[in-house]
Amino acid sequence: MRSAFATVPFYRERWALDGREDPVLVPGRTGTDGGAAPLAEALHQVVDLVPLAGGTQRTEPGRGLGRVLRTARKPERGSLVVLLGPDGLRPPADLPKGVRGCVTDPDTPSAAVLGEVTAVLRRGHRVLAVGDDKALTTFTDVVPDDLAHRVEAVPHRELDSVDAGPYGVLHDPALGYLGALGNCGRWHLDWPHVYARRTSAGLAFTLLRQDSPRFVDVVPAGGVPGEVAPCPRHGTPVVLI
Repeated sequence: MRSAFATVPFYRERWALDGREDPVLVPGRTGTDGGAAPLAEALHQVVDLVPLAGGTQRTEPGRGLGRVLRTARKPERGSLVVLLGPDGLRPPADLPKGVRGCVTDPDTPSAAVLGEVTAVLRRGHRVLAVGDDKALTTFTDVVPDDLAHRVEAVPHRELDSVDAGPYGVLHDPALGYLGALGNCGRWHLDWPHVYARRTSAGLAFTLLRQDSPRFVDVVPAGGVPGEVAPCPRHGTPVVLI
């Protein structure tokens, strides 16, 4: 937080108005929601999320997919990960070694992607499709009937729509992948790349390894009450909603 206060205009201005100094509260000033900011407000000023030294304004919806898949539904060597989304979405860049990834629009999947999905399945390897429920249904409907049942769905869940799975990844369109549902039945954060804490506005998230745009203590999904605690089985942070 200290680095963001010193170098990112959005946080410098917001925390100063809240009575913060580097970034400790000034005596007698309580601040707003402990310094957390609504994600929607931050995105309206995305140019101010770029550090003074420079950087990109582009958000990365696919950030962290490779890491959270290891928790949600670990792909094996030879697997193909199909990220379902609109044009302009970048292919996942952090998949495990030997795992390939691609992106396609589920409403108009390219012939090349469908051909590759078919070939991978016929070779006996796995295909994991990642997206929201509608996208997953639309995509599997165009896979050949004798193979569609072998496409493994990994559904997106935003913070305000988490469920009991059995599979899922915690996703935000601006922040990317924040965590995944583990085999213990708990929603694990992408630790140590993502930090979360409880605030009066709802759960606030920080992307610890992303420099620009810089997201620090932002509250997604309009503010969702919850807790962050260590998983009793794995010892790493989980979100409890």
